[in-house]
Amino acid sequence: MLTTNPPILPGSLQKHIAGAIEAAGGWIGFDQFMEMALYTPGWGYYASGSRKFGLMPQSGSDFATAPEMSPHFGRALARQVKQALDVSGTSEVWEFGAGTGALAGQLLQSLGDKVARYNIVDLSGSLRERQGERLATFGGKVNWVGELPVQIRGVIVGNEVLDAMPVKLLARIKTVWHERGVAFHQGALVYADQLTELRPPVDIEGPHDYVTEIHPQAEGFVRTLADRLEAGAAFLIDYGFPEQEFYHPQRSMGTLMCHRLHVADTNPLVDVGDKDITAHVNFTGIALAAQEAGMQVLGYTSQGRFLLNCGLLDGLEDVSLPERVMVQKLINEHEMGELFKVIALGAKNSPEWEALGFSQGDRTHKL
Repeated sequence: MLTTNPPILPGSLQKHIAGAIEAAGGWIGFDQFMEMALYTPGWGYYASGSRKFGLMPQSGSDFATAPEMSPHFGRALARQVKQALDVSGTSEVWEFGAGTGALAGQLLQSLGDKVARYNIVDLSGSLRERQGERLATFGGKVNWVGELPVQIRGVIVGNEVLDAMPVKLLARIKTVWHERGVAFHQGALVYADQLTELRPPVDIEGPHDYVTEIHPQAEGFVRTLADRLEAGAAFLIDYGFPEQEFYHPQRSMGTLMCHRLHVADTNPLVDVGDKDITAHVNFTGIALAAQEAGMQVLGYTSQGRFLLNCGLLDGLEDVSLPERVMVQKLINEHEMGELFKVIALGAKNSPEWEALGFSQGDRTHKL
């Protein structure tokens, strides 16, 4: 157990979580804790009104996303979305976790009449308000959805959505696997381990202690998309690795990370509700969940290669130097270009087609 975290305060999110721990018998899984920390109405990180997205900490933001960095991100992605709309004969876009609405605005402006309706699925009421203000010029074309319909026809996009889905923590201690959860000890939230039958999807070489994540919610989300997507495709963009890299023996501390004011840390049990909690994505698990549910993997590659394939650099000859610098951050290997990946999934029973964003550098064979 960790006992160095500060004591919780009455009437706080931490107190609310402590109550849930007590009701559960003294221990909850990390996935339940992460769900509460991020999404508890009124208190959770994504349920509060604090500013989250921005380029600099002086703005009060915690991290930057690609659409906030450059509008050319959305313009390049729009070329891929247009192709998918044409191939599938559909006219709707569904965006999950739309943030400030920056990507929605870029796609709507670029796609024009190709999109009859732009549907946004977002759990955050405060972010929905910001999205509404930003997208007001598009009128009734934008639609906010509280729950998914039985059938979806169109193109799904999700930028940095999978990494915010709660994960389970597993800890191998002296060769024995435990599920790492959260308890309440000496007035503070602390880690606590319980024996478990859960395992990572691959064997981890070596006898050393090892902490990692598994992603049942993200994989369940993909299965839900497979069940609902009648025609079209899904494009999911996030940071992560294929399975063999994700569970590399040297990645012994896992990928869990917190973000606040553009500073990263690895302790999600402090400042609960005031900072983001994320984990990298196991893209092999996402691909397998999709295939098992009947979807096709249309492609998998780095964000840099995907954007270049989609014509990111076209028409940049006359843009300012600062704007070019931001575009380079999207594709440089030491910036977002390599850490972020793109996976494309086609609807069940749809004909195969070659997606523009994977025309060169497709890495599907490495999943």
